[in-house]
Amino acid sequence: MKFITSQKQLQDVFEQTHEVAVQKELRAIDQHSRRFIERSPFVLIGSQDSSGNADVSPKGDQPGFVQVLDDTTLALPDRPGNNRLDTWKNIIQNSAVGLIFLIPGMNETLRINGHAKLTNDAKLCAQLHVNHRPAQAVMIVKVREVYMHCAKAFIRSNLWKPDTWPARNEMPSLGEMLKDQAKLSASAKEFDAILDDAYKKTLW
Repeated sequence: MKFITSQKQLQDVFEQTHEVAVQKELRAIDQHSRRFIERSPFVLIGSQDSSGNADVSPKGDQPGFVQVLDDTTLALPDRPGNNRLDTWKNIIQNSAVGLIFLIPGMNETLRINGHAKLTNDAKLCAQLHVNHRPAQAVMIVKVREVYMHCAKAFIRSNLWKPDTWPARNEMPSLGEMLKDQAKLSASAKEFDAILDDAYKKTLW
């Protein structure tokens, strides 16, 4: 198998970038990007450690949970999770992050690249509360690039079309998967019950 290892080889394989794809890249959050963020309940965060080991982590909450502090600054609150802290460990070593915001039913997505820092500033954590429960910490992102992705990926995947979705029982439950992967002593049914209880009590 031959691999593409140079920009010249890359350019030989693909057509020239359309000028709109270049011109749409912004250096700050405009009114359209701001409205998108305000309506987005879900964002994917890409990060890397100092050795280049990559991670993508999902974050979700009520629409607008990521706040625009100004035209080049975002605040993303952290909620209770599994405490692996993969993203947070990465940005301590390497501040570069890539974010993709989604809105349910909308085929276009918003990408923001920038540099992040983590804070547990009490005032900001309280400002980003849910039901008076402050954020555990807040990721502050200084924006470097902002641009909209077109709908091709979502059109191809039919992601938002329920009639294309597989039945949930075609896949094992998370408890079944974790029992095999983590070699749990509890039964899959017992661990699924533990997860269901945690979802009810520790989302915020």
